[in-house]
Amino acid sequence: MNSTYPVQHNIMPAGCQKCKDGQQLGFDIAFAYQPIVDMHTRAIYAHEALVRGPNGESAFSVLSQVTDANRYLFDQACRVEAIRGAAELGLKELLSINFLPNAVYQPAACIRSTFEAARRYQFPIERIIFEVTEGERVQDRPHLVNIFREYSRFGFRTAIDDFGAGYAGLNLLAEYQPDIIKIDMELVRDIDTSKPKQAIVHGIVAICRALDVRVLAEGIETKAERDFLRDAGIALMQGYLFCKPAFRAIGVIDPSAWD
Repeated sequence: MNSTYPVQHNIMPAGCQKCKDGQQLGFDIAFAYQPIVDMHTRAIYAHEALVRGPNGESAFSVLSQVTDANRYLFDQACRVEAIRGAAELGLKELLSINFLPNAVYQPAACIRSTFEAARRYQFPIERIIFEVTEGERVQDRPHLVNIFREYSRFGFRTAIDDFGAGYAGLNLLAEYQPDIIKIDMELVRDIDTSKPKQAIVHGIVAICRALDVRVLAEGIETKAERDFLRDAGIALMQGYLFCKPAFRAIGVIDPSAWD
């Protein structure tokens, strides 16, 4: 895969001018990394980069500082810092980065800093997953679909987070099939005792199997939840049962979580 970033000529969107001007975000961010495991291989499949304050403060404390004025700079800074941190930790698995679609003006132009960070820190772009929360209030859904398609074309993997929790749901999946969908943790919670949740998840698994989309269950806290989801055909899992987010570190899976 050629990791040279694509160039859009002539018109530079306003957000990209901010990158050229070297504007600073104005507050510090750091990342915790939470493993995503593959139950089939009993190994770590990927790590999700979760934004934190510079001393481990909560994501809320950081996100509460994001405004319309700094949304673009925040989104760009998160990509660069997540990649830098992963490279410095020697992360060898996939890296999942959340992005804000409303902060992307033009996919090919706004991806430049990501390519530059990947090159600078020698982190292969084919090991990067870009994920967006399905509940993110995207004012222009065709714009989101275009972002996803462009990112796939550049060589990145894509994921829809919190599937089943937002306003788009199956309509979004009908328009674009990502590499991965992450089932919302509210559907996962106590699924071993909930017939309605079981029926919904079985339906999601069947749809994704037909569309060649991998399913990931997040927010797993009990072995009973793990066992039901594994038996339902879901191999990719994430949650406190396996490992909590590790601040500026690579999480280690609790051996008892496999059995």
